Amino acid sequence: MSEETVIGRRYTLVIPKSIRDELKLNQGQRVLIRLEDRRIIIEPLPLDPYKVLEEVVGEPYEEGKEEAKAEGWLKSHAGR
Repeated sequence: MSEETVIGRRYTLVIPKSIRDELKLNQGQRVLIRLEDRRIIIEPLPLDPYKVLEEVVGEPYEEGKEEAKAEGWLKSHAGR
């Protein structure tokens, strides 16, 4: 699906309604914008912050596991 839009004041873009509807985008929803081979790619981010973390890190977030890592790091770096 392709749509044409115009860059507005302050370089804003309006995502066409057909694309907003297809992706179920909402006002205030966060998106990731990246440059790839001189193309601007806009990807909706999941609403759940743990899903975002999972996409960035590449593995599911596990609270107990991450807390243990952080605690170990703090203990090894205490008093430096």
